[in-house]
Amino acid sequence: MRRTLGLSLLAPLLLGAAPKPVLVPDVSRRNIQIAYSFTGAELLLFGAILYPGGRAPEGDDPAEVVVVVKGPSQSIVMREKEKVAGIWVNASRTRFRSAPSFYAIASSKPIGALVDDRTRAIYELGLDSLQLSPASGATAPEQARFTDGLVDLKRRNGLYYEAPGAVEITDGVLYRAAVDIPARVPVGRFTAETFLIRDGRVLAAATREIDIRKSGFERFVEQAAEHDSLAYGLVAVALSMLFGWAAGTLWRRF
Repeated sequence: MRRTLGLSLLAPLLLGAAPKPVLVPDVSRRNIQIAYSFTGAELLLFGAILYPGGRAPEGDDPAEVVVVVKGPSQSIVMREKEKVAGIWVNASRTRFRSAPSFYAIASSKPIGALVDDRTRAIYELGLDSLQLSPASGATAPEQARFTDGLVDLKRRNGLYYEAPGAVEITDGVLYRAAVDIPARVPVGRFTAETFLIRDGRVLAAATREIDIRKSGFERFVEQAAEHDSLAYGLVAVALSMLFGWAAGTLWRRF
């Protein structure tokens, strides 16, 4: 009798736990090669939303999609300049332990209309929700000032940006978004995260990885600088001699 009663109490809970949708994301390019002529690239993120039963639930608010592309984290030192006796000098500074080298977020609606501040902070949805991990013992106002300065600097360089409304959703199940990769993008392992959001909650998330590497002579120089200092030094000396000889030849001719 006791077992029967327990099962009867558990049954409504099991029946009410509806299966969640699943995201199937992909990217147009898993590898981006940077050569001397690289002027930027467009990365297409697309995929499908798989609902239980094969169709989106009726009567509920439609689900929204947010995609976030992040570059590898890096430690950054921000310095604040101050004018002393007519000369600009470095004043206070702070260091951020894990700032993304690149950050782009695209969404089907503005982030503020999709989730609350707590959810934004958990998933780092938006430039004002990035967890940059300041390492110094600066006060909260100073950290906020340096954080705003870092985000503004990255934004002006095209390395941080937001694109509300840039995600297109077709028939409630297919989505696509284009993210611009600037020419000065850093190299490394990037992640493309996709979030499915409805009623202020993240229902599903999925991640794909993207490798951005230098190619050709630029790749040789980068690898030599990291792993073979002798080869890097010899190449640097040879290039200096070549440019010096070319400059001297042009000077004598003209």
